[in-house]
Amino acid sequence: MRLTSIAATALVALATASTAAHAQDPFIILQSTTSTENSGLFKHILPIFKAKTGIDVRVVAVGTGQALKNGAKGDGDVVLVHTKAAEEKFVADGFGVKRIEVMYNDYVIVGPDSDPAKVAGSKDAVAAMKKIADAKAPFASRGDDSGTHKAELDLWAPAGVDVKAASGDWYRSTGSGMGQTLNTASGMNAYALADRGTWISFKNRGSLKIVVEGDAKLFNQYGVMLVNPAKHPHVKAKEGQAFIDWLVGADGQNAVRSFKIEGEQLFFPNAATGELKKAG
Repeated sequence: MRLTSIAATALVALATASTAAHAQDPFIILQSTTSTENSGLFKHILPIFKAKTGIDVRVVAVGTGQALKNGAKGDGDVVLVHTKAAEEKFVADGFGVKRIEVMYNDYVIVGPDSDPAKVAGSKDAVAAMKKIADAKAPFASRGDDSGTHKAELDLWAPAGVDVKAASGDWYRSTGSGMGQTLNTASGMNAYALADRGTWISFKNRGSLKIVVEGDAKLFNQYGVMLVNPAKHPHVKAKEGQAFIDWLVGADGQNAVRSFKIEGEQLFFPNAATGELKKAG
């Protein structure tokens, strides 16, 4: 009985020590987009960061709007998203410390081989969206207040298209992430706006192909911000800033640059310059 008791005590002590050690493992919560997650970028760069710093990054992948809302509530340490105006407001409202540009790629309009709206080859995204609406060709929208959704709405507006009125008809709002929306578009033979990174990594294309690209309006910039510890004292400011410093520094920018699928680069680092370039 005594040996059993000693063994049980030892096991409890070992489990407690293990739990305590695990609890002390440094980590941060990164609120980010489904496009960065679905593309595979984080699976590539985060192990590199952890190997260098020992800090684990736990990603919450949601639309940009939700990521910013989560950050504003203090449900994260760092926010990495892609809607500049909303990011600047996040900082101006005191929820973020500073916005730093990290990388860019571009959006593409994809559609079926049959191309019922006859937009293939166009470099005018607004004109293409108007043709899609005029043809009442199926269009799958994320509809989730994400950066991609906001970029899509910014194309419909100058095209003079009221997508709310068309909702449920030719215009289908998925309310989901980029990967799921592309799956919907593939199943419906519908058009969709996608970030190039997710599109390159997307395998279930069916008859979908890129039909519109190369318009400056399709430029897609990403920014990173530390959640303000003055608003939320529990924010891991030291570890979060360490991640930001690495990401916008030479090592992080090289990690972003080196992420490729079948030889094609998905994101283009520009933290040093922040200059507006169009991904080719």
